[in-house]
Amino acid sequence: MSAENKPLPIIEVLNLRKKYGNIKALNGISFSIGKGEIVGFLGPNGAGKSTTLKILSGLIPADSGEAKVCDVDLAEEEGEVRNHIGYLAENNPLPEDLRVIEYLKFRGLLKGLQGSRLRERTKVVLEICDLERKISERKIGNLSKGFRQRVGIADSLLTEPRLVILDEPTIGLDPQQSAITRKMMERLRGEVSFLLSSHILSEVEACCDRMIILSHGQIVAEGTLFDLQERFVNKTVFEIVALGNKINLQKKVRNIDSSCELLLDDPVETTGKRRYIFATKNGESVAERIVKVLVEDAKLRIFEFQITRPDLETIFLRATKENWDKSDQEQRNKIKKGHRK
Repeated sequence: MSAENKPLPIIEVLNLRKKYGNIKALNGISFSIGKGEIVGFLGPNGAGKSTTLKILSGLIPADSGEAKVCDVDLAEEEGEVRNHIGYLAENNPLPEDLRVIEYLKFRGLLKGLQGSRLRERTKVVLEICDLERKISERKIGNLSKGFRQRVGIADSLLTEPRLVILDEPTIGLDPQQSAITRKMMERLRGEVSFLLSSHILSEVEACCDRMIILSHGQIVAEGTLFDLQERFVNKTVFEIVALGNKINLQKKVRNIDSSCELLLDDPVETTGKRRYIFATKNGESVAERIVKVLVEDAKLRIFEFQITRPDLETIFLRATKENWDKSDQEQRNKIKKGHRK
């Protein structure tokens, strides 16, 4: 993306650090998020995700570094940022004895909304989060976890924030409830920036423009899904279901790419069809050429073929494994030095 087309930053973070005792929760992270972007914030437990979200929400201070959210410098006006963002914590406590509409109106008043503006925004967020009709009149204590999460998201949207921070918004939800949350973000795409922390990688893959992956308080990967696939997976995998001579098939594959590796050769059914999975380090264009040649061969009957790219879970595991291996090696080196002394 060129500098001219890059969206204006809603979040700017530079060399952010935070320690709890001797534990480095954040070890100098830097990133930015543009206006209208939906960004996934990923990492294993203890990676520093929640600490970062709390700093950006003005709930806790950083030890050092710079952070600017919605043009507010958190070092100077930490509390001011809450007037510009919506925040849904992972464990969002809600009053069970209030009706949904009562709670949202109460929260709106606390946030400075009044009169027709309060009524208008309450109506809008109920509609966006699919909480209209009977649900809005029900007591929160009688709602399922999915509906409670949607009430929390509706609360976060009340003041038309420029940025919404969601910490595990779909954890414990069924697929239908998760889909409603994705639909809400999609509807607001381009108008509101979202920073989404989640362990459900398929959700992140489905709705985020790009991802930031943390491990041990450091950013270990950042970019679009395509960027991350290019960086962490150096082989293109393609799959073919065919009926024909296996030796002939392999020969044709290796005539085009001698380094192409056969990963799997399994029967599909009793008719003689077999599923072949190959991997090439020479890229997608070579895989496409191989598939084209096989399809055009009259001696081979190709029933299915596809070129697959690794999903976000594969990338996440590879990105964090590199960091874990590095951290383990550093720890072993420290222990060795201690023994020498």
